This record gives sequence, C-alpha cells and structure tokens, in this order.
Amino acid sequence: MLLIPSIDLRNGRCVRLLKGDFDQETRYDLEPHELLQRYRALGATWLHVVDLDGAKDGRLANRSVIIRLASQKALNVQVGGGVRSAEVVDDLLRNGIDRVIVGSAAVENPAEVQAWIKRHGPEKIGLAFDIRHDAKGVPRVLTRGWTQESTLTLWEAIDSYLPHGLKHVLCTDAELDGAMQGPAVNLYKEFTRRYPRIQLQASGGVRSAADLAALADIGSAAAISGKALLEEAIKPSELVPFLPNA
Repeated sequence: MLLIPSIDLRNGRCVRLLKGDFDQETRYDLEPHELLQRYRALGATWLHVVDLDGAKDGRLANRSVIIRLASQKALNVQVGGGVRSAEVVDDLLRNGIDRVIVGSAAVENPAEVQAWIKRHGPEKIGLAFDIRHDAKGVPRVLTRGWTQESTLTLWEAIDSYLPHGLKHVLCTDAELDGAMQGPAVNLYKEFTRRYPRIQLQASGGVRSAADLAALADIGSAAAISGKALLEEAIKPSELVPFLPNA
C-alpha cells in the first residue's frame, strides 16, 4: 500500500479542517513547497493537494500555488477541490498535474465526468467521494466541500461509473477527517470487498503506523494522510513500508 501525503490549501496557506468544518481550521506555519520537499525526503512518490476554497465555492482559487508545486517535478501530484468543468481539468493536466480528482461534479454531473474519464483515461481522472453515515449507518455522499448531503449512497455513486473505466477512487469519512481517531476501516473493508479492481485511496483519521497497516491489510491501494504527517505523529522509520523511495 502506498502512503500519499496530503496538503490542504486555503487562501494559499497550509491548513487542516476538523471533520470538514470550515469554522474549525488549524493553520500551519509551513509553506506548501516546504511540505512537498519534506515528503519527498521521506520517500513519497505522490502528493495529494486539496483546494479547500475551490471545494466550497466551485472555483480553483489556489491554482497558482498548485501549478508551482507541480512545476518542481519533485513528486507526482494529484489535485482535487473545485474541479467542476472540462476547462479546469484540461488546464491542470496541461500544466503538469498528473491526476485530477473530481468530487462534487462526479455526483452532480456524472455524464460529463464520465466523458472526462473517456477523454483523458482512468489514470488521469480519479473520483473523490466524501461520505457521512446516516441514521441507519448508510454512507451518503457529500458535496460542495462537505456542506451538502446528497441522497446518493456511496455504492450507488460508484456503480454508475463502473461501465466507464473508473480506476481510482478517494474516499473520506467526514466524521473522521482531521480527528486523529483512526480511519473508517469497516467502510473501506466493505469497499474493497465490493470493488476489488478499483484502486481505493483511503482518507481520513490516520494517526499511527498501525492504522496504515490496517488499511493495507484490507486491500487499500493507498492511504491519504494530512494531519498525522504535518504534526509528525508517526516516526519516519514507521513510514518506510509505505513509501517507495524511503
């Protein structure tokens, strides 16, 4: 399993939200390029960058920072947040982004996003489904930077893309993101059982090497980690099994 460090950007700065709440923001006094170099030194090969302003407002507000990160050619970069048009997808891929992660648009405009996968290929277009469990324990998909809950279940959302070559899915349990309480192992276990051919990127809640090992054991292809790496909660030696260049 691959560990993919995450950088969340808001107003050009590195931040973390607690459970997706924009009013519970922690700002870090680290420049994005400093973090990229730190993660490269650890042995990472991919970096996940989220434009939180874009996720909420639908406009890629941190584009210049993101393009500068990709231009360093230090890591493969995948970007999500505010990707809601073909023009934005084309712009990012043309400017060195290795994979574009589509969230809200994948729920709101599936036919259009399916066309993006066909045009660019399943390695270049991944989907992000952020969920919150309802009263019956069913994972429901969130949109618009986690501010809106759809009636769509996670499984319904994924099923609609299976005929279109979907390969990479990033899934986050909003109630665990940034909380350092452990990942949604049971959810991801059900995911890998249902979709063994999809490359799952499990996101949210990672706090220890044991959490990473648990995600590897259930067949997750990758784990996204933001806060635990930002705050160096896991020793570099414990990360080695999950970083190709360590």
